[in-house]
Amino acid sequence: MLEPDPKVVRELLTRYAALRIAQAERARPATARELADVSYTLCVMTATTSIHDAVAKADALLLAKGRAPDAVRAADPDGESGLSLAV
Repeated sequence: MLEPDPKVVRELLTRYAALRIAQAERARPATARELADVSYTLCVMTATTSIHDAVAKADALLLAKGRAPDAVRAADPDGESGLSLAV
């Protein structure tokens, strides 16, 4: 099975979280459609059928890819903290 690019997964998780917040603040049809699209893409990329499973699997993928020697982790150019996104 192909493994998705961690940077793409991170971008999708960030977009998913932003859309969830935007939709909670003010429900709009355009935001709902975009949220559905991002959710679907995350599910396809992680080979899951629910967004909760997709986010959990995406978080696990990013954590696994983030496990590197301390010297490499300290010099992480993306500045990632390793924190997962809440669903």
